[in-house]
Amino acid sequence: MISWLMHRMTNVVMDAIVNRVLQDPYTENLFSFLTIAQKLTPRAIVEAGMRAESGKPLERPLGSPVVLSPWEKLLFNPVHLYRLPTPDGVQIATEVTIGPRARRPLSLEIPVLISGMSYGGALGLKAKLALARGASLAGTATNSGEAPLIEEERKEARFFIGQYNRGGWMNTPEQLQQLDAIEIQLGQGAQAAAPMGTRSWQIDETFRKRFNLAKGEDARIHTRLPGMNRVEDFPPLVRELRERYGVPVGLKTCATHYLEHEIDVALEGEIDYIVVDGAEAGTHGGPTILQDDVGLPTLHALARTVRHLERRGVKRDVSVIAAGGLTTPGHFLKAMALGADAVYIGSIALVAMLQTQMNIASPFEPPVQTALYHGKFKEDIDVEKGAEHLAKFLKSCVEEMRMVAYALGKTDLNQIDRSDLVCVDRELARLLGVDYAGLPREEQHLAWTEEKNPWDFAGPIPGEPRSEREPDAPPPVH
Repeated sequence: MISWLMHRMTNVVMDAIVNRVLQDPYTENLFSFLTIAQKLTPRAIVEAGMRAESGKPLERPLGSPVVLSPWEKLLFNPVHLYRLPTPDGVQIATEVTIGPRARRPLSLEIPVLISGMSYGGALGLKAKLALARGASLAGTATNSGEAPLIEEERKEARFFIGQYNRGGWMNTPEQLQQLDAIEIQLGQGAQAAAPMGTRSWQIDETFRKRFNLAKGEDARIHTRLPGMNRVEDFPPLVRELRERYGVPVGLKTCATHYLEHEIDVALEGEIDYIVVDGAEAGTHGGPTILQDDVGLPTLHALARTVRHLERRGVKRDVSVIAAGGLTTPGHFLKAMALGADAVYIGSIALVAMLQTQMNIASPFEPPVQTALYHGKFKEDIDVEKGAEHLAKFLKSCVEEMRMVAYALGKTDLNQIDRSDLVCVDRELARLLGVDYAGLPREEQHLAWTEEKNPWDFAGPIPGEPRSEREPDAPPPVH
């Protein structure tokens, strides 16, 4: 009886809903929720409500949901008889050197580095310690972000890259001399060079002491480096840092349409490495317009950076680190094949580090509340467990990258280059300087009959030394 009654009631309700959806005009129809959401997108609707509530710019954590780098259109070329795959048991080398021209180059065991995520401005101390310890266990480097040198973090980091930053907090000799590389931070993919900072009312006593702030003073990140008011001021700064500290000096910017010009300015100072930080890069909570609508996608910016360095004949001397939206070992290795010497990871490193510890905040708070400096659960992180999970993640990624090297017939990840890729999109293939998948290698010229291939250049720009990548030697067959 109860079953029959429930069936009848459900049938009546469903009939009423279906009749209303099919008969009511759109202005009275519940179905309009769906079409409105399709037009405006659920994200825009929710963010409009947030803006209407606060009247202030939104600060979305971990970057933009807009991903314009089509990594999935690139595929590796395995070999069988073109050349033989690498024999079982041959060790695949993964080491990388950043800044080979520096007096003290940065040599790492793996080419996956932890990106700049600052203490205080972004992450809590325990999150930073877990990232540093996990990177050390994996034989790679971590990055300070826009923050002062935190002694606890430096002790955990076997290799530590510090950002010479627009807030001025890492820019003293006492701190710079403790670094394994100096990264001049003029901007980042998710925020460009817009002014940022932390308001004084958000700053506790610990934060204030570490950042050397007066009571009531904001922690401000300016649009420019302190004391740099002309483009011409940049090359002397690079030369001074290189000469004084001997470690690699790099440049990090938001990837921009003017990147070739900006690279040329950096080359005047003999820059050691360049970070290509694309628009898909993450952030602790930057304005949505900067995340979604500013800068170049990582893939396009990387291709242009590598092409320009090759044109200048300095690619062998100037290392490239790709960053921004790289989340899988496939992304990492494709970036390297396109010319990056290494990659930075940020958001995905946090996810790996937190692993099951994301449950600390859920289900009533978002997982970022566990990692952020102002997060409600920042003190609940188990540093040892987080470090172990991050190290395992990095090991897993590198092992997968090694498997591709075997299939390509290579013995070193650094041997993998553009010739090991194909692209299923003809125009993207042209942009990236890789073969188009729709034509055999000997017919690739047919894909560019109407336009000159941008990767066909006779030599470096006059006056610059010629530097070419050594041709790959096939691995021995045992």
